[in-house]
Amino acid sequence: MTAALSALARITGTPVAQLRMRGDLPRLICASDGNHGLAIAAAAHIAGAAATIYLHHGVPRSRADRILALGASVYWIAGTYDHAVDAAAEAARVDGVLVPDTSSDVNDPIVRDVLSGYATMTGEINAQLATNGMIITHQFIQTGVGGLAAAMAQGLPRAKLAVVEPEQAACVAPALAAGHVVRIEGSLHTCAEMLACGEASAPALAILQQHDPLPVQVSESELLQAAGILQQEADIHTTPSGSAGLAGLLHVACSGDLRELAGLNRSSTVLLVATEAHPDAFIRNLDSELKAVRNFAAGFFPEMGPLDHTLPA
Repeated sequence: MTAALSALARITGTPVAQLRMRGDLPRLICASDGNHGLAIAAAAHIAGAAATIYLHHGVPRSRADRILALGASVYWIAGTYDHAVDAAAEAARVDGVLVPDTSSDVNDPIVRDVLSGYATMTGEINAQLATNGMIITHQFIQTGVGGLAAAMAQGLPRAKLAVVEPEQAACVAPALAAGHVVRIEGSLHTCAEMLACGEASAPALAILQQHDPLPVQVSESELLQAAGILQQEADIHTTPSGSAGLAGLLHVACSGDLRELAGLNRSSTVLLVATEAHPDAFIRNLDSELKAVRNFAAGFFPEMGPLDHTLPA
């Protein structure tokens, strides 16, 4: 979301606080498995811009409905997430501003802004660790195109990083092995829908290569089991995408060779991140969600001022 607002400000030469006063903002365009598209739709709603989100047919309708509720358009694409990425890029060449979460350009400024947004979490985590006097030795982070894992590696560099991917859609591990981005073919079908990506982000890969992460691939049954464990043991209602880090931890913990490779033992302190709530876990309130995202944006752009007034239509 902050990357989209920054992009609009940069392109139009307009301060973020004044974006919603303009009537000629360009359309925001992106591809998504659901969550990134929701963020871009929220940014467009805040700024008063139009947005078109490209989704592939594997994305659940419930995720599309949340995007539509924010006033964005949804364009459905046959194929995989990577086909949606290609379609969004082609559309943006004709009309609009592409706000990707992945790029083949290692210096893509918008993707860099997306990574900066992810880094909000590591700042909060480090503050809590300092307060509690805890030291994290390992982090098992779910990986789609690699952006979140890259931000976590930068923000918590002393914690050994494991990048966890579904066996059915593992694109970061092959890229790390090859030393460059490669596209994985196939359906990429996995119950971890938000991780169904066939091509890693070049900016994220460049960061990951500096941290020597441990690639971990998990099965569909392990992904589903991890989501169930979080719900039963911790009352955390998430999805297989959100619980993939736990799936990776359990996978490594059950293998002596992998435990040794990871340096994982009884004294280890492991960080996991549940990246989304299960869509059926609670009743969503659109007004509350919009107020939350506006106040999140205000944390990056204090000049936006009070955000409690009625949102633009």
